[in-house]
Amino acid sequence: MGKPTGFLEFERLSEPYAKVSERLRHYREFVGHLADDQAKVQGARCMDCGIPFCNSACPVNNNIPDFNDAVYRGNWREAIEILHSTNNFPEMTGRICPAPCEAACTLGINAEPVGIKSLEHAIIDKAGENGWVVPMVATVKTGRKVAIVGSGPAGLACAQQLARAGHDVTVFEKNEQVGGLLRFGIPDFKLDKRLIDWRAAQLKAEGVRFVTRTMVGTDVPAGVANDAVKLIAPEQLMQDFDAVVLAGGSETPRDLSIPGRDLEGVHYALEFLIPQNKEVAGGRKNAISAAGKHVVVIGGGDTGSDCVGTSNRHGAASVTQFELLPRPPECENKPLVWPYWPTKLRTSSSHDEGCQRDWSIATKAFVGGNGEMSGQLKGLKCVRLDWQDGKMIEVPGSEFEIRADLVFLAMGFTNPVASVLDGFGVARDARGNARATTDGAGCYATSVGKVFAAGDMRRGQSLVVWAIREGRQCARAVDEFLMGQSLLPR
Repeated sequence: MGKPTGFLEFERLSEPYAKVSERLRHYREFVGHLADDQAKVQGARCMDCGIPFCNSACPVNNNIPDFNDAVYRGNWREAIEILHSTNNFPEMTGRICPAPCEAACTLGINAEPVGIKSLEHAIIDKAGENGWVVPMVATVKTGRKVAIVGSGPAGLACAQQLARAGHDVTVFEKNEQVGGLLRFGIPDFKLDKRLIDWRAAQLKAEGVRFVTRTMVGTDVPAGVANDAVKLIAPEQLMQDFDAVVLAGGSETPRDLSIPGRDLEGVHYALEFLIPQNKEVAGGRKNAISAAGKHVVVIGGGDTGSDCVGTSNRHGAASVTQFELLPRPPECENKPLVWPYWPTKLRTSSSHDEGCQRDWSIATKAFVGGNGEMSGQLKGLKCVRLDWQDGKMIEVPGSEFEIRADLVFLAMGFTNPVASVLDGFGVARDARGNARATTDGAGCYATSVGKVFAAGDMRRGQSLVVWAIREGRQCARAVDEFLMGQSLLPR
């Protein structure tokens, strides 16, 4: 714990944000980390609650009270060692995790919870500045070879753990650089891509080999990023490696099949976000421009929020975001939901930069222009919804139209790329994900011998922190499969 009476003495301190007028001019990160003295105060608020619900709410089970106490006492080197013992990439979770740990903080029952995410951010930045993040090269090699398909957070975490166990690990990525949707889906203003390069360099030094622009399998559906110039048959991986881990993302976007879907100006979210990230990295200019246009984002999650922030940086004339579900309450009923993740209104930094939001809206049709502009999007026909017993009912007479020059479909992702799973002959669950358990003997193993699955490939669309957890646990399962036992943490 921190200071025994700290939770009574100190208020929660938030990380500093750059002004909206300043941050809209660039794509750089704009959230700073706490100064050392501020972090100490935040760590002091940890209250020795007896049962640290924050630990169990965290998917990677971070030892949160321990690193809070270390920060409070100024033991930063100890803090990063504690954090790294459960989390391979705290620089990622400290920036983009929604912090379910804070929702479970005991102090949050009747006060502001401990700023756990901000402490994680401060710890890893301090470690980076001081050179404490170094390669951990295995002293003994096993001679066993593992192929990992996908270089997102699940694949990277799995690769690092297996390399440290002494295995020869090769990661296959269909895009031009490693990182998966961490690199290509999440805007730079939320996650600076130098952090991915930093970790990739560490993994390479630990013996991980990366093979990019290489597709495992055959075709890729529309809306899924793919820079591959080479194909590798699943049979080849099965022949060349002792184990294969499928760790790709859930990348098949959910479509909206309504009249006018083929109009110019209607795009999947990633058709906008991925080229923008590549442009920011020095690539060619994004072919989709929101400058001076009226933008509508359909979908109220993180991907939709990223479209909002990127559109505002383009200089959009207006940005509107629609959500099918009802507007959640401003504040949760804590006695009812604590320590579980609450349903409540969440406003992102992108929303603060300028966005009109509306809930319980169904889009009925995309409307084109007249004459020569008939193929170009000009608006949406929508209707308001009334939700009764979990069912949506269109409100009679509530139809309306809204102007739109661009629409981004950000309604989530349905399943992994099916051709990858089909190529290995892996059994799928009802949602199209690889079927594999997470507990007991044979966990993370698919229906095909020596083929494992983790992250979105197994559980479906989820959080980065869940991907890291599954990558770590899958690594232990693979190590046990190869060696008969494992010393890797679960």
